[in-house]
Amino acid sequence: MSTVKPTPSHSQATGKGASTKAKDRGAIPAAYANDPKFKKYTQQVEKCLLSFDSVHEWADFISFLKQLLKTFQAYMQFKEIPKKLVVAKRLSQCLNPALPTGVHQRALDVYSHILAVLGSEGLQRDLALWSSGLFPFFEYAATSVKPTLLNLFDTYYSPLQAGLRPIMKSFILALLPGLEEETGEFFDKVLGLLDRLSGTVSPSFFLQNIWLIMLTSPSARGTAINFLSRRLPRLNANEDITTIVGRDIGLMIRAFSAALEDDDLLVRRGALDLLLQSLRIDSVAVKKAPEEDRIILMRAATSVVLRRDLSLNRRIYSWLLGPEEQSQNQTAYLKTHALELLRSTLRTDMFSPSTEYARSRPFKIFVSLLDKWEIGSALSEALVLDAFKAIKIGIDSGFDTGEDMTMTASTLYEAVEPSALWRQLLKSVLSDIEGRNSSYEGLHMVLHLLSAYHQHDEEIENIHLPIVFAATLEFLLDLLTSDSPPTASTTCASLELLLGIFKHIPASALLQRPNSGRKEDSVPTAQGSYAFACAFYSLEVNEARCRTQEYSDSPLVIIYDALVQLNTTLGKNILTDTSDVNKSRQAYIHSLSLLTDVVKHLEHLQNDSPSITWKPMEWLSVSLECISAKAASFSVVDGAITAIIRLHQANPLKPSFVIDNRQTMTAMLIPLLRYLRPEWTMYHMRSVTLIWLLERSFKTAHVESIISQTLSMLDPEQLQEACEDFGVLWRLTDDALAPGFRLKVPMMIILDTLKSDNPSIRRVGETWMRCCLKSYLRILDPLLYDLHDPQIRRLRSNEEHNGRSIQGFRYERPFDQRYTSHLLESLLSVVKFGGQGFSKIARSTVVTRTSHSGLLDRLQKAGNPPNSSYMDVIIQMVLQFLQSEPRSPSGATMHPLNTVLHSTSIDLLQSIVVRGDIDTPSLQNIETIVVGKLFIAVHTRRLDLQNKLLHVLHSIISAFSIEVDPRPKRLTRSPAPDGDSVRQEHASTSKSTAYTLHPLLLQTLLDGLSTPSNRPLLQHWLDFIMMTISQFHNMLQTLIVPLTDCVCRQLRIALYEVLKAPSKKKSCGDINTFTTDADFTMLLTALERLVSLSLAHIAVVTQDEDESSVPEKNDGSGLLGYVSNVFSSDGTTLPNEDQQPSKASDYRCLRESIRVLFSIWTTLVVPESNTPSSQDESVSLIFTRSRSRCRRVLEHLFRAHALEVLECIIDCWSIDQSDNSVALDLVDVLTPSAQNVVNMICESITIRTPFIQEKAVRRSPTNPNLTDLTLFDFLEQYARRLEGPVAVQVWGRFSQLAKDIGSGLREFKTIAFSTLRCFTVLADKISQTTIVEDRRIRKELQDVYTRLLDVCLLAGRSPEGTWLRKNSALQTNGRDSPQIRDVKFDEKTNASSTSLPETAKGGWGVDIIDRINLYITSDVVPNLRKFLADSDKVLATCSSIVLATINPAMKGRSRPLDVDDNVLSVLREMTRLSVAMKAWRAPIVEVLNDNRCFNSTPNAGNKWRLMIKMLFDTDKTALTELLSRVTTAPSANIFTNREYEMLLRSLNLRRLSYVLLSGEKNHFLTQLPTIQEKLVDTLRNVNAPIVQSEVYLCIRVLLCRLSPHNLSSFWPVILTEMYRVFEQILVSIPPDGSEELGLILAASKLLDLLLVLQTEEFQIHQWIFITDTVDAIERPDDGSEALLDLLAEVVGDLPAAEQFSQQSNHSEHAMPPTPTMQDQRGRRPMLQSVRSIDSVRDLGRFFSHASIASYESVYSSGGNIDWVAVEQGLLEDMFDGR
Repeated sequence: MSTVKPTPSHSQATGKGASTKAKDRGAIPAAYANDPKFKKYTQQVEKCLLSFDSVHEWADFISFLKQLLKTFQAYMQFKEIPKKLVVAKRLSQCLNPALPTGVHQRALDVYSHILAVLGSEGLQRDLALWSSGLFPFFEYAATSVKPTLLNLFDTYYSPLQAGLRPIMKSFILALLPGLEEETGEFFDKVLGLLDRLSGTVSPSFFLQNIWLIMLTSPSARGTAINFLSRRLPRLNANEDITTIVGRDIGLMIRAFSAALEDDDLLVRRGALDLLLQSLRIDSVAVKKAPEEDRIILMRAATSVVLRRDLSLNRRIYSWLLGPEEQSQNQTAYLKTHALELLRSTLRTDMFSPSTEYARSRPFKIFVSLLDKWEIGSALSEALVLDAFKAIKIGIDSGFDTGEDMTMTASTLYEAVEPSALWRQLLKSVLSDIEGRNSSYEGLHMVLHLLSAYHQHDEEIENIHLPIVFAATLEFLLDLLTSDSPPTASTTCASLELLLGIFKHIPASALLQRPNSGRKEDSVPTAQGSYAFACAFYSLEVNEARCRTQEYSDSPLVIIYDALVQLNTTLGKNILTDTSDVNKSRQAYIHSLSLLTDVVKHLEHLQNDSPSITWKPMEWLSVSLECISAKAASFSVVDGAITAIIRLHQANPLKPSFVIDNRQTMTAMLIPLLRYLRPEWTMYHMRSVTLIWLLERSFKTAHVESIISQTLSMLDPEQLQEACEDFGVLWRLTDDALAPGFRLKVPMMIILDTLKSDNPSIRRVGETWMRCCLKSYLRILDPLLYDLHDPQIRRLRSNEEHNGRSIQGFRYERPFDQRYTSHLLESLLSVVKFGGQGFSKIARSTVVTRTSHSGLLDRLQKAGNPPNSSYMDVIIQMVLQFLQSEPRSPSGATMHPLNTVLHSTSIDLLQSIVVRGDIDTPSLQNIETIVVGKLFIAVHTRRLDLQNKLLHVLHSIISAFSIEVDPRPKRLTRSPAPDGDSVRQEHASTSKSTAYTLHPLLLQTLLDGLSTPSNRPLLQHWLDFIMMTISQFHNMLQTLIVPLTDCVCRQLRIALYEVLKAPSKKKSCGDINTFTTDADFTMLLTALERLVSLSLAHIAVVTQDEDESSVPEKNDGSGLLGYVSNVFSSDGTTLPNEDQQPSKASDYRCLRESIRVLFSIWTTLVVPESNTPSSQDESVSLIFTRSRSRCRRVLEHLFRAHALEVLECIIDCWSIDQSDNSVALDLVDVLTPSAQNVVNMICESITIRTPFIQEKAVRRSPTNPNLTDLTLFDFLEQYARRLEGPVAVQVWGRFSQLAKDIGSGLREFKTIAFSTLRCFTVLADKISQTTIVEDRRIRKELQDVYTRLLDVCLLAGRSPEGTWLRKNSALQTNGRDSPQIRDVKFDEKTNASSTSLPETAKGGWGVDIIDRINLYITSDVVPNLRKFLADSDKVLATCSSIVLATINPAMKGRSRPLDVDDNVLSVLREMTRLSVAMKAWRAPIVEVLNDNRCFNSTPNAGNKWRLMIKMLFDTDKTALTELLSRVTTAPSANIFTNREYEMLLRSLNLRRLSYVLLSGEKNHFLTQLPTIQEKLVDTLRNVNAPIVQSEVYLCIRVLLCRLSPHNLSSFWPVILTEMYRVFEQILVSIPPDGSEELGLILAASKLLDLLLVLQTEEFQIHQWIFITDTVDAIERPDDGSEALLDLLAEVVGDLPAAEQFSQQSNHSEHAMPPTPTMQDQRGRRPMLQSVRSIDSVRDLGRFFSHASIASYESVYSSGGNIDWVAVEQGLLEDMFDGR
């Protein structure tokens, strides 16, 4: 909106300057000035006015008014009123609504006499004085008084004619209450008076004032609408209405908008009637209005539907739809005139919501408008998609923290017409598929709606979803087969959409097409799905996308046919497309999923399912090619095989294709076997599942044959790969599937490799047996089943040799000896390989546990008892074979092979029972060769001989152990082993024949474990290490620590590798990972054993030291006994410093192991996933099994060494505190007893605290890096998790520790603060239980708590506190300068372990005192009442806090309020305790009464407001005392000068203002009369500008802190004083630098605030100061009568001072610019940043811009006030510390 700024030269056109007007207004005419009668007249009036001060009751008012009228009537000859400013003020006070009607009548009589004496010219001149009392009175006047008042207006105001223009708005505002009731007595009189007022000015000017009133005065809107409904003419749509309503149409629109958003239902209804009458949507005025104004009107008009009122809705529908009755005409009218504006308005509010309304407001309006079909149908098509997009953006952005937006979205989804919604969605989806939108908004929107808001809706699921699904599928298929196919990303996104839609389509909905509801000729049933959808939704058909297809009644047949073609096309794309392989795979997988889903629907329909005829072979061939293609990933293989099996088993598909042949099975099985390789760990489980699914699907044993074929490779590398594949299948197959019988041939091939002459092949078999076997019973069952073949029949026989009879067996008949020999050799290989593990299982397992019933039958027939173990069966069977011989007739043919059977049987027995001995020199020589060979094999990557060599090495060490002294030797502690020193050391601990460690053995073992090429044999090496060191740990003790470190490193590497899989989950490509759950299991097993051996060694050494450290017993007799006790240390001295590191290093093995175990426990948590993937099963398996094994290791170590393990866990927790709950959960897993945990932590703290340890047994900490502060931190977190009853159990031990610490400290140490925090947590827990009812426990709690708090309060005075301040100074200095060291202080600090260690200073140092203060604020003070209970104890504690913390922080500050925030928070929290008022009252009162208080910064003053409020709320005498000091001289010193006294009074007034500002709205309402009396008294009796300025500041605070109607009696005083100040400037301009300038600035700021607040009480008066009508834009030719406009002219005419140029420029920049229409923050004062002025010229811009700024703020702010800026301005005016 363009505005015309007033210029100072404007007054020249009027012929009369502003200063001349002012002198005419305020001066006495020259004819009266020297007249003695007029002087006497003036004296009489003054005397009468003085009597007003003695008025106490209403009768006194009548006496005063009678005397005043009598005085005026005695001097009728004078046409002037003396002291008219004071007279006007007193008459206004006499019209107070609280006074009786008689007083009002008398006052009006005086007004009538005065106006008669003055005449029209005098009234015109003094209009501001006499109107200020009359205008506001009409609303409250009694019925008997109103005729007098109306007659007075009609008699004296109406003749002014054009002179009423400046006060027109206020005059109308004063008269409108008379139109409230149509049947009222004065309704017609007021209406007639308003008509006459309209005639004095132009009707357009009159109506523009009505618009302003509607916009700014909510209470007057109803009466204004009553007037407009009778006087606003009916305006035609095509008529130019600017001549009637004014040129500013925007003002009228905003007035209507304000009325339409009013809370009063009648106001809204009247406004809508006016809209229909005079401002129709198709009118020229609305069409030509600026876009912003039109949006404002539409936003306000549509908001009425939220009221859910039928009368309002009927009117707004008529406004939007026009006057026609027929629906078609109404819809056409809406689309022509209103739809676009309605759509843009709602869309703007949806995407750019205003902070004034809830974010859901435009959506609720949209939902409400849907109730009217004529509006809803058209609006839905135009807005529904944008609405859901805006909702999604709003929810995703996180602004909607509640459920409002979500509920609104659900309501909108249910309310909108499904056909309209899905029409737009289909249109958007097809556009996205065609490539017009790369962000796929339509595709994503459909998925979002279905997942977030869709409930069960039959129409959507049975009609719209099938139509959209079929059309989208056909459209996509047509694009894929066209010349310009869509990108892989588009195809993938489209298929994701189809999958999402298909989930919600019931099977029955696809049996036949839905009814279109249109004529049959317009929607042919035989057309394609896309064309049918376009016809159904009335969309434009793209003829190029219409497919010609075979006709079918069932959409399911069409969909299936299209999906088969689509899947085939996408499969071919995988084989040929290389641009975006990942997306192509994903699209193909989605199409397979869709295909299987359709088949499920077919099967679900059963008898109703249509028969589908198709040609499967092309599809099958493409699917098999995709499975075997190089570009295929496992996801493709998985999906394709699953789909093939599913379609093969589907009955409705004709013909069903055949896949039960070797070629097809090979094509599917070979890729699955390939994904059983070690690098595809993530897909093992799913591959195994698919293989068994194929095996169960067909009767022919294709799987066994194909696997056997792959195992028949002669190449060792190929054989190794095949064995690894089969091993994974074998290991991951469940025992219930009996893999030994169903995969017997591959198993036998594996067993054959164990006896192969080729070392590589034998190594492969052994690796398979060790890593993949899972259970020996799987192999034993089929072997024993065949070895007990019924064809092998024996008869008992006796053989005589040399007179002795030997029992044996004879074979009855020949049998297949070769096969039997082969079986026995396989069993021998198993027994040799199995060793002790096999023997243990065979002995402990009975044969009845087998899952094969046929085996039991054969064993029972062979004579085995039912409870026999497998070992019994094997031994009996071997002995039978060993004893059996062929019968004579067949001996020649059976004997050679029977010899082989015997040899094999002997080997079997020997493998079970044999052991041999070798002499020492040979053993040493063999050891040297074996170790060297091992070392070479590791580094040359030769794996074949390592296993044999390790077995030989174990046998050697075993043989050595026989010759070593079997009694355990206690080894002395030694550094890491190396070279000959190791041999010498161990040689000294045993006999000369003892075993000496080979110098190369340790390095060989380390390399064998850590070399990557040795990974296949890692289990062998670990088995060797665990077995050998466990048996001979006395000889191999020095190997434990380095081997433990090596195992820890391997675990970390495995952990890093396995964690890569979940991080790459989003990729559809294959993921390479070698680590399995078996790797973790074997490494963790080795680690557990090594750590246990290390700790066992430490226990032996510690016991040795304890025995050696026991001092010899001294009887102490005689002088020497005493002397020796004096000069020798007692038995409790601390250990030697040289021994300390060695003692701590013994536990390094445990610490490193716990760190690795802690990492595994915290990271191997199965990740949650919403989207399943192929690696989920393997990830879950690895993570679960590894974490379970890790837990068992930790539990075992914790049972043996609880304290040491707990300390290690706490150490890990302190290093990595990313998730505190993990360590705490682990502790709960290890021990559910919280009492044990707390006891152990308290014990660890005691060990590390010297002044407590003196009373206990002295021990050195096993983990020197762990500090007592860290232990306390962990204990605090642990205690927070405890329940009340559990806290009671641990209370005794911890309270004893806290008591010891509290009693042992005489100055502050950081441990006291840590103890206090833990104590507070536990005390809070037990205070919620009944245990605190015990007096002893309650007293102990209070004493210890008070003691610890007292020690913490000494932080500022302790050596540590001093050090903290030094550190703080160093840091804030900004540079590292050399410091003089305090040697004594350093010694004192280092003497105590509880002083801050170097590792802790970084976290605790600088801010320890601040942390204590914050903790006192957050946890101590709020719990004082709970812990201490007694009010006296609470008061004493608070007094200590004030004395130690608050008072030192507040002393000696030039700005008393600028206190540290942490200290201030302590005081703020303390003020909430009313019982402690005596403690916190003193510092607050002292600060408030400090004369330097207001030197502080505004920010500091804002922080103290809450405490000031609490003081005056709690102490009821404080405000009374402060008010008594406002009007009395505070000093009794007679020599105090007046200037100082005024300064003190001004400070007291400012304190009062500060106190009032600190309260809430209407907080001090009860004290308002006293405050008002004191302010009036100050204005009347004190003329000092500095004091009066503070009065104005106090009034500004009252305006912000009290409701406007509570100040109604105060307005006469305020207006009179402001009028006096501004009029005085007009009469006499103060010189630059005058004291009066401060008062002028204060009055200007008060007026500025009044213009911002725009209270209805002030609006009726504001015309006195500014132009509040449309004349503010374009001034009339005769100038303005408003005071500020006159001042602007006067100040503008002043000559510029020399030194003024820079200052004025500064002031211009300091003052904010005039508000504009784009300013949405709300109204704020123009003088916000002005603090002082040096000349009245500094206010020139305010004077000249106040009117226009106030008028424009009506446009820009929407009635809002920037309260933050207003209150900030008050604070800045109070506090000078800038």
